[in-house]
Amino acid sequence: METVHTLASRHSRWLSNSWLVWDRPGGAAVLIDTGAPREPLLRIVAEQRLDLQWVLCTHHHHDHVEHNAAWQAEFGCPICGHRAEAERFDVLDRTLDHGEELRAGELVIRALHVPGHTQGQLSFLIGERDLFTGDTLFRGSVGGTRAPGHGTFEQLRESILGTLLALPGETRVHPGHMESTTVAREAASNPFVLAWSRSERPHPQRCNALGEPAELLLLAPDYDGGTKAWVRFDDGQEDIVPGSRVVTPADGGQRP
Repeated sequence: METVHTLASRHSRWLSNSWLVWDRPGGAAVLIDTGAPREPLLRIVAEQRLDLQWVLCTHHHHDHVEHNAAWQAEFGCPICGHRAEAERFDVLDRTLDHGEELRAGELVIRALHVPGHTQGQLSFLIGERDLFTGDTLFRGSVGGTRAPGHGTFEQLRESILGTLLALPGETRVHPGHMESTTVAREAASNPFVLAWSRSERPHPQRCNALGEPAELLLLAPDYDGGTKAWVRFDDGQEDIVPGSRVVTPADGGQRP
């Protein structure tokens, strides 16, 4: 099994991560998402004498692709993303499908299509033990399903339970925002995963979500210090939305 080295840079406001991954000093590297400051990553590229070969995009949202052009201009590396989002990128040099593999030196990178937060959301499994989940799975939380280009709640749940958490428990999970975790930790403690894995659904509570009548099924902490909510609208549609956009009668008009 190849050695995998990782370093994250994080945007102070968006809390989005850019992940530099490389095999060895003087070896090959890839960059996963480009929304965070470049300087810490450029320093390691120079110090480790790395050949940056790919920019891998989990999805098209601005906080994950802001510096795509700058990285490509400096290193000439192709920009890669899922074909379902090709028209949403300024430049996409290579489209990836589920299960497709790329190589960079000793690194073997497998693209996993995990729609939900966006239709073309990708996760990247490197060396069969480091998983970069974009905005699908976070430490203790999950991605929303109402952002631009979003998929469905059902897609998100299946992507997490059926694809990401089907990997071995020791797999290290590196999200698109904030801290890393493991598959085992999320399976055992993530409030959304626990709720979805149980046969008994939570007791619903009437609420107003995104300005519409709905039922609140779960409210849990999010990566940014706020909350995320699992809601069911009166037409039966379910979504993951910011907790700040949900009001219950018990809140007295104040959002949680």
